[in-house]
Amino acid sequence: MALPSILRIRRRNHTEKASSPAASAPPPPRPSTSKEAEPQSPAPPLNPHVTKDDIRRATKLRRAFAISASVSYVLSFIFLVLVIIGNTFNKPVLRDIYFYTLDLTDIVPKSVPNASLINSIAQSIGLHDFYQVGLWNFCEGYQNEGITYCSPPQNLYWFNPVAVLMNELLAGATIALPTQVLTILDVLRITSQIMFGFFVTGAVLNFCLVFASPLAVRSRWWSLPLAGFAGLSTVFVVAAAIAASVISFAFKYAATAQQDLNIRAHVGVRMFVFMWLAAGFTIYSSLVHAAMGCCCASRRDIETGRRVLRSDGVIVQGG
Repeated sequence: MALPSILRIRRRNHTEKASSPAASAPPPPRPSTSKEAEPQSPAPPLNPHVTKDDIRRATKLRRAFAISASVSYVLSFIFLVLVIIGNTFNKPVLRDIYFYTLDLTDIVPKSVPNASLINSIAQSIGLHDFYQVGLWNFCEGYQNEGITYCSPPQNLYWFNPVAVLMNELLAGATIALPTQVLTILDVLRITSQIMFGFFVTGAVLNFCLVFASPLAVRSRWWSLPLAGFAGLSTVFVVAAAIAASVISFAFKYAATAQQDLNIRAHVGVRMFVFMWLAAGFTIYSSLVHAAMGCCCASRRDIETGRRVLRSDGVIVQGG
């Protein structure tokens, strides 16, 4: 029969196809595009595992800036404390820290007849040679004796020269003052009280930021609130320093502008040096916190892979 022979022929053909090299060969490769054909430079090796030493090396710059901000806040707080406690008591250091002093030693010019006699009478009824003003109170005294009295420290204190002179010369009598003088005194009172609040608030914020600044090393998210509080502290301290400068120089020029009276005014050099040093350190710390919000790798950046430390010590953007 022809059927067995036909089956043998089909079985032989199937075996030849299976054993042929064309059937077992893989499909031809795809033609590569121009981008795939270009040679690519090998990527720098990355550390597969992050250790504590790697994190310490990667966050070294950020940690240095955070520590410098804390040190700056310490210095700023010290100077602010000196500003706040200056002139509060008749002590060796405190008595030399004041915003300004009014010198009334010879309030009546010598060109006036009997000027020496009039000045002596003024002193005998209560007028002192000088009045110096701090943040909490004022002190008064004589040139040959020094400070003889300091008023008790008072919250939101402001120096009212008219009231002080009236109490000492006129035994508390009241005098109708011109409207212009009253307006100036109101502006002086409001500005002095704002300055008082800003100095105290800035000192409190700087003290808290001394301990909070190192938190910026952990994560950039900490830099956002820290930068906000640092900005507020900068506004308070700088605004208070500006207000103190304006008030002090305003008193100086207003006193010397009185041609009929021999009044001299001096600005406290130590007070100005302390408060502007405090403002400078506060500004520096605020800029550091603002910069750390976008610069320098944090601990969280390294741990989460957002920033990667290469084997050659360079920090790159993570994948």
